[in-house]
Amino acid sequence: MNPLWQPRSACGPHCLPGPRETPTVSRLRQAGRLTALFGALLFGALLVPVLPVLPSAGRQAAGRWWARLVLGSLGVTLQVRGRLPRRRALLAANHISWLDIMATLAVSPARMLAKQEVRQWPLIGPLAASGGTIFVNRTRPRALPQTVAKVAAELRSDRVVAVFPEGTTWCGKPRAAGACPAGGRFRPAMFQAAIDAGAPVVPLTINYRTGPGRDGTTAAAFLGEDSLWVSLRRVLAVRGLSVTVTAAPALHPEQSASRRRLAQAAESAVRFAGPHSSHTHPAPTPLAAPNQMEPTGLSLAA
Repeated sequence: MNPLWQPRSACGPHCLPGPRETPTVSRLRQAGRLTALFGALLFGALLVPVLPVLPSAGRQAAGRWWARLVLGSLGVTLQVRGRLPRRRALLAANHISWLDIMATLAVSPARMLAKQEVRQWPLIGPLAASGGTIFVNRTRPRALPQTVAKVAAELRSDRVVAVFPEGTTWCGKPRAAGACPAGGRFRPAMFQAAIDAGAPVVPLTINYRTGPGRDGTTAAAFLGEDSLWVSLRRVLAVRGLSVTVTAAPALHPEQSASRRRLAQAAESAVRFAGPHSSHTHPAPTPLAAPNQMEPTGLSLAA
């Protein structure tokens, strides 16, 4: 497999917190959360045949409500910062966990771009397909232009599409010296869809914490050889897990914009609002100077 098409993360078990680094809940509480999650998934399964007949606004509301139900069943609290679009935008987020999908759906009426394998997941796969998820086959690089065209068509139809341009999950928090970085480079392919459709790009930063004042945690990360079940068990055990979704100001590409420069600008905005930034609000500095906006074909809007 071409590593440029299917990127690999340097993150692994060494990035996960030690047994004493993360507060946990009792086994009884974990069992209760698992039961609540099964209930949320069952409700999602009941939504599958209903979603296609609902109007667009109804599907969006049902998707947001269900995503928040899943997060709540796991004991995960949600915080939102910044202004999220309701129409015609490409959301570009960092990727840490399968929980990222739930967090994004809970705050924006977005159609997701997901790997083909998600379609086969029990309950979640059919629900994702019913909700309009665009699936990408990472084993067929020649299918990439067709996927970009699908995303551009959704944007032209005034819809919001969410992508994870890193292409795989990272821990979101650098550990010891010499270990993996917090995240990977943003791949530029899907940014071409925003350029083709004339749609703004809204960078999203996703962070996980285990309480106010605490540093970010990697407990929610879905890494390396982790199975979904192993990652789920880790999430079920965490006390006080919260996810924060921070929206940066939108980037407005012109038709002459470079998708690589657009990807770099979005990545800079995401990193600027990350857990190790000293800044409270995202302000992507690569686009701050007017003389830098012209050659990149980008403009910045609050």
